[in-house]
Amino acid sequence: PLDILFEDGDLLAVNKPPGLVVHPAPGHATGTLVHALLHHCRDLRGIGGGLRPGIVHRIDKDTSGILVVAKHDESLQSMQRQFTRRTIRKEYEAVVHGTPNPPRGTVDTLIGRHPVNRKKMSTSSNRGKPAVSHYQLKTPLRNSSMVHVQIETGRTHQIRLHMSHIGNPVIGDALYGGRRDIGTVRAPRQMLHASQIELDHPMTGRSLSFVAPLPDDMAAVIRQLG
Repeated sequence: PLDILFEDGDLLAVNKPPGLVVHPAPGHATGTLVHALLHHCRDLRGIGGGLRPGIVHRIDKDTSGILVVAKHDESLQSMQRQFTRRTIRKEYEAVVHGTPNPPRGTVDTLIGRHPVNRKKMSTSSNRGKPAVSHYQLKTPLRNSSMVHVQIETGRTHQIRLHMSHIGNPVIGDALYGGRRDIGTVRAPRQMLHASQIELDHPMTGRSLSFVAPLPDDMAAVIRQLG
């Protein structure tokens, strides 16, 4: 079942639950968001080609939150242009280890594939692409913090890597140094949620804004740490 925040003839906005893979990949041949979309939109197959019909952008399996999906090629191309021009605003909520210092700032690095661990990205790659994240402390918690992050670019693992880069890895993100346990509180996954996206409608140009509330598992961790 899909949690659909908005749908018309041109696009969908979907609130992806944690644990759901966006598109088929090795080890995930079935049961992905794409399969659910193909069931919901019978005419979606072939849009954008291959195994990613209608997918404009993606978020990690263990990250929850908003994804926009194109329902035809013209819509797909329009939204891809908005992402390329960085006119789409994407905002996230994260629970991180420690307290960022300063409480508000910008992380501006290159991000590329890690030279040794191919599952990781790295800020020290000489062949990386520019990546910019703006963070702001929202709520200090016990040995941790709730942080709001707005990204200008959408590099793989960008927020996870940037928060680790400044010494405040996302709780539950073992790949970048984020332990699951904070005292007696244990996070079930990486505590990262795509909470809001703003873009222009791909066909009419009308300004759109979609918001996805915090999922229950993340809200529960915040309550326990609060």
